[in-house]
Amino acid sequence: MSHFDYGYFSFSKKKPNEKNKNLDRKKLLKSRNIKRRVIANEFGHGFYDGDRKNGYGGYKYDGRWKIFLKKIIKKYKLNKNSKILDIGAKKGFFIRDLSILLPGIKVYGIEDHKYPILKSHESVRKKIKFVNSYCNIDFPKNHFDFVHAHNAIYRYSFKDLIKIIKIISKISKKSHITIPSYENNQDRSKFLDWSLLGGIILKEKEWKQLFKILGYKGDYYFTGTKSYGI
Repeated sequence: MSHFDYGYFSFSKKKPNEKNKNLDRKKLLKSRNIKRRVIANEFGHGFYDGDRKNGYGGYKYDGRWKIFLKKIIKKYKLNKNSKILDIGAKKGFFIRDLSILLPGIKVYGIEDHKYPILKSHESVRKKIKFVNSYCNIDFPKNHFDFVHAHNAIYRYSFKDLIKIIKIISKISKKSHITIPSYENNQDRSKFLDWSLLGGIILKEKEWKQLFKILGYKGDYYFTGTKSYGI
């Protein structure tokens, strides 16, 4: 079990009208209210492809996962014979880029809301399975060579989060999850003000204690206010 940063949050692709991305995010922070959170938690057009104040502001393919996947492939020694699961697959960008980098690889996605699946690229749509909850993921022990869950599980209740981490441990030989952490109360408060989805945020040492209690031996990455530029 180790902290592995494959570079997602250090990646920066500024839009032409965004001279200072961090400043823009700090402005967004002030606009995040109950109305915005209601829209976001519908996980539909408003969250993915609507106003930036309600979510992504246009969740579009840009090939960025090819950059991170090269590190992931090397770290976990993946090849065309590997079997991969992406929890929280959204529109399938991870699946699409991994299939391009390793033609023939068996890579699948799990998603708990239907809109992104319907809007996914035709080449990967059938590889993404809808479930009502990630608690319902059911595969045999060590079924996957690698399970990936990027910013996908923290928004569940603590009870369900525990169950999902146990499921990931069971079905994977190797895994990587991304979860939020904080250093002090100011950090915690700022993150919860930023997050439209709420969820569980713990101190790094608390996450590590939880992993030990649950027997989670996979890798992880801690996000936080610095990661999001807020």
